[in-house]
Amino acid sequence: MAIAAARVYAEGHRLRHLRLHEPEDRIVQANQFAWIGLVDPSGDELAILQERFNLHPLIIEDVLCEHPLPKVSVYGDQVFVAARTARLDGEEIIYGETCIFLCRNTVITIRKGSEKGYTEVRRHLEGAPALLNHGIAYVLYSVLDFIVDSYQPIVEAIEEDVLQMERRALDAFLSREDVTHIFNLRQSLVRFRRVLGPMEEVCARLEHLHLPFMDPMVRPYFRDVGDHVRRVANATEQLRDVLSSVFEVANLFESQRQGVITRQLAAWAGILAVPTAVAGIYGMNFEYLPELHWKYGYFAVLGFVAITCLALFLTFKRAKWL
Repeated sequence: MAIAAARVYAEGHRLRHLRLHEPEDRIVQANQFAWIGLVDPSGDELAILQERFNLHPLIIEDVLCEHPLPKVSVYGDQVFVAARTARLDGEEIIYGETCIFLCRNTVITIRKGSEKGYTEVRRHLEGAPALLNHGIAYVLYSVLDFIVDSYQPIVEAIEEDVLQMERRALDAFLSREDVTHIFNLRQSLVRFRRVLGPMEEVCARLEHLHLPFMDPMVRPYFRDVGDHVRRVANATEQLRDVLSSVFEVANLFESQRQGVITRQLAAWAGILAVPTAVAGIYGMNFEYLPELHWKYGYFAVLGFVAITCLALFLTFKRAKWL
C-alpha cells in the first residue's frame, strides 16, 4: 500500500505508527484518533481500508472516481471531501485531487495526481499539541487550508505576468505570441474559477456540519478557509478583467497606428495627385495647351506644381497627418 504516513494520536501528541499491513494492529482507542495518508492507492488497497475501518461503500466509489470539481458528501456518520489541488506550469494550471474521509476517530487523506504532500501540515500539527488536540476535524481544516494556500501563489504569478504584459502593451505592439498567451491565461483563469466556486461551497457546508467528531471550536476555521477561497476568486476575476483590458488596449493602439498610416498615405497621395494631374494633361499631345509655346512655360508649370505640393504638405503637416 502506498502509505505516506499512518500514525495514532492522543491528547495532541503522537503515540505510535499504525501498521496497516498487520491485521492485529487494528485498535484505536476512543480517546485516540488515527491519521492515515495514502498516495494513489489501488482498488484492492482501498478495499482493505474499507474492511478495516468499516467505510461506506459509496465512499470507496467516490475515491475511485475523478472529481472535476470539489465536493462534500455525508454518509451517515462518515464524511467524504474531494478537493482540487493546483499548481502553475508555464501558462497552464495543473490540477490534482485530494480525497479526505472522516469516520469516528479516523481521518484518511488520499493524494491523486498531486506532487506536493502533506508532510509539512503533519509536522506543523505535531509541533502544536493544542491544535492537534481538536481531533480529526482540525486535521481536515489544516489540509484544506494548505490546499487553498497553494492557490494564492498561482494568482500572484499570473498577476506578475499580466502586469509585464500590460507594460509591453503600452510600450510596443503585442505580437501574435503575446495575444495567444493572453487567451491561454484567460482560459486557465476561467477553469480555475470553476474550481473555486465549489470549493467555497464545501467550506460553507463543513462549517455547518453537525457530527460527533466535528469539534464546534473548529467550525469557524472552515469559514476562514472559505474567506481565503473567496479572496482568490475575486483576484481571479480581476485578472480576467485586466487581461481583457490589455487586449482592448492593444487593439486600440493597433487601430490608432493603422489610422495614422492611413492618414499619411492619404496625405502623400493628395500631394502626388497634383504633379500626376498636370503631367497627365500635358501628356495628351494637344496642339493648343496653355503656355505650350511660351519660353518660360515649362518652368512656370514646374513652379506651379512645386508651390501647390508645398502648400498641401504644410496643410497636412499642420493637420498632423504627416
